[in-house]
Amino acid sequence: MATPTSNTLPLADIHLQTAPGIWPLAWGWWLVIAATLTVIIMIVMWLRARAKKTRAQKEALQALNAFTALADMNALLKRAALSYFDREHVAGLSGAAWLRFLDEQLPASKEADGKHGFSAHQDLWQKGIFSKEGLSDSEYATCKALTERWLKHALPPKASRASSYTSAAKEENHV
Repeated sequence: MATPTSNTLPLADIHLQTAPGIWPLAWGWWLVIAATLTVIIMIVMWLRARAKKTRAQKEALQALNAFTALADMNALLKRAALSYFDREHVAGLSGAAWLRFLDEQLPASKEADGKHGFSAHQDLWQKGIFSKEGLSDSEYATCKALTERWLKHALPPKASRASSYTSAAKEENHV
């Protein structure tokens, strides 16, 4: 009989190419990276601007708890308003005009009805600031609640409120 022959051919192993590396990146990935970095930088800039804009409000709210006299709260309101509004207009306000200004700066959703605003408590503010008698605890609590509400909701002012009040003040000065 014949001897069996081998059907195997003398072939070499197949060598595959190496897998493509991550570098250099395709242009689409560079666009994704650039867009992501741009968004991150814009968010950081917005957060910094917001923190800078609300710094005076936060300081005023912290300082409010240390006060025991209405004159100190009134001075705090004036300093906070000067931080955000036109100095020429706000610095000269006093009495009923000052209280009306405070009421006007609250947003429509947070405006007090006729009996809970600064103007409605004008007698109470005058008594607390100028009278030797001072205020009772409930009267002081009312004034403190008004001050806290104003600091929380009127500051920082929306651009439309601040600019309209500033431009109106400048028009009054030029007439």
